[in-house]
Amino acid sequence: MKISDLLRGESVDLHAVCRDKADALEKAVALMAASGNLADPEAYKRQVFDREAEGTTGIGEGVAIPHGKGSFVTAPGLAAMVIPDGVEFDALDGEKVYLLFLIAAPQTKDNVHLEVLGRLSVMLLDEAFTENLKNAQSVEEFLRIIDAAEQKAEAKEAEKDGAKHGDGGACRILAVTACPTGIAHTYMAAESLEKAAKKMGCAIKIETRGSAGAKNVVTEQEIAEADFIIVAADTKVPMERFAGKKVLECQVSDGIGKAEKLIARAMSGDAPVYAASGGGTETPAKQEKSGNGAVHRIYMHLMNGVSHMLPFVVGGGILIALAFLADSFGVDMESLTAAERADFGTITPVAAVLKGIGGTAFSFMLPVLAGYIAMSIADRPGLAAGFVGGALAANGKSGFLGALAAGFIAGYLIVLLRRLFDRLPEAIEKLSPVLLYPVFGILLMGLIMHFAVEPPVGALNEALNRFLAGMGGTSRVVLGAVLAGMMAVDMGGPFNKAAYVFGTASIVEGNYAVMAAVMIGGMVPPCAIALASLLFRNRFTAAERESGPTNFIMGLAFITEGAIPFAASDPFRVIPSCVAGSALAGALSMAFGCTLMAPHGGIFVFPVVGNALWYLAALAAGTVVGALLLGLLKKRLPESSGIKREGERA
Repeated sequence: MKISDLLRGESVDLHAVCRDKADALEKAVALMAASGNLADPEAYKRQVFDREAEGTTGIGEGVAIPHGKGSFVTAPGLAAMVIPDGVEFDALDGEKVYLLFLIAAPQTKDNVHLEVLGRLSVMLLDEAFTENLKNAQSVEEFLRIIDAAEQKAEAKEAEKDGAKHGDGGACRILAVTACPTGIAHTYMAAESLEKAAKKMGCAIKIETRGSAGAKNVVTEQEIAEADFIIVAADTKVPMERFAGKKVLECQVSDGIGKAEKLIARAMSGDAPVYAASGGGTETPAKQEKSGNGAVHRIYMHLMNGVSHMLPFVVGGGILIALAFLADSFGVDMESLTAAERADFGTITPVAAVLKGIGGTAFSFMLPVLAGYIAMSIADRPGLAAGFVGGALAANGKSGFLGALAAGFIAGYLIVLLRRLFDRLPEAIEKLSPVLLYPVFGILLMGLIMHFAVEPPVGALNEALNRFLAGMGGTSRVVLGAVLAGMMAVDMGGPFNKAAYVFGTASIVEGNYAVMAAVMIGGMVPPCAIALASLLFRNRFTAAERESGPTNFIMGLAFITEGAIPFAASDPFRVIPSCVAGSALAGALSMAFGCTLMAPHGGIFVFPVVGNALWYLAALAAGTVVGALLLGLLKKRLPESSGIKREGERA
């Protein structure tokens, strides 16, 4: 099979005009649909956009290779676009894309076409080849250029097949390349590494793990003789075979764009010796960024917890907001006693049902966070211990911070237990996943939370309450700034809860100004993040841009926890920005003499807010300042993890 067999004239556009990345993909999909290879064009388009959300297919040098695979593709195919003016594509090198090839691969056992597509991916690394394509005057000339280049590529592959690994070279390197889809990036990384190794005088053999399966698989003897191993992968690869060898693990995109740096590190031996986990299972490749592998692994563990937690936060939070809305329309707040106001959100039957469902979803937030952090560290055995630790934090005094600690403690606790249980007789060791890990993991986790985590956090809460009580006679503006700022420090943790308890206690004493400052401080962080995700899109990942606007709803409903996923992923930039915005809003609320008789509800209780218009002004000011600080502090992402078209899920 040749590339010309997959690319038809009706699927080539030499004069494409594209507004943005999403528009380019839309037009490329339309070209693919014109080829007749798609049984369900909409399903294929969704898969292409979903693949783009995993990481950009803009490989640099003005080239992009988006792709999709599934049962909705009836036959393998290609579509091609030349974009004379270029289009912003979040490419690896930050440059515009001028040449785009869209790949369609069916879900079949016959994967011969994937080798052809891999060959095309490698050919597109040749600058002369891509320039000729961009300058083609007709579709026929475009196809002839591809045919000629393919013949040369086939001859080169035949020459390579006859070569033996290990002939000469200052350093003997083995490499494994793999991407989630296994169509383009796998082979491009392999080609880049091979070129870099040849340039730097090293012998290299590269195992590619694509959709067609593993090719050029390295042998035990080759592993034993290798000086260094590079694993450029964004998916699972068998790692146990490399135990005892120096292994550098990185993203597959690094294999494409940083090949020479990787080979240089291999020549210097700059990598740790890989230690097998002992479980005999496939281990996910740990992506290394900026040479800071340990920090990135912690980040990956954290993000695993946050990503699983987010649906509970969003779903539960919006249902709680709807409960407050129901009560705001059905209840006369002025006629309620202070004790009755404390039940706002559950007074009417509809509100009670919504609050019950949303509150139940919310109650899973911290256990899920801790459980999936632990699972990321220790695989499935860590899940139970992490869940229990998170639940103890949620039901105790430590809150969000305690759940974070529980996730990491549980994960590394299971790793320690695994090493201990590996020494047991085989018959007993087999019981570890179903008996030993759950019993000892949960027991030890509970004891650690009870004796090591909860007491200091409880003491911290008491100290904070005493501190706040002592400030009652000081400047109202300063008090408002401090309380509102505390609401944004840990967003549901001890600082947040201490400020909230102080605010609710003030209601009983008739000091409604304090509660107003407290609530506005909790409203600002989600609202600021939502606004920043719209104003500074290149500072946020695709998933963050997608979930960001929902924070307007949560923030206006006084659900600060909507900001937690963003704060957890980038605490040193997000938290200071939110604290500053909240502090300003709280100070202004006090300065404007705003009051609030309800302990919850956000915008839905504004009818009972004293000086409501000035309260809105304070909220707007805090939101804008927080958003602007986020835009200033957060760095522009060098590589977007996807796109989001208006009104459409990427």
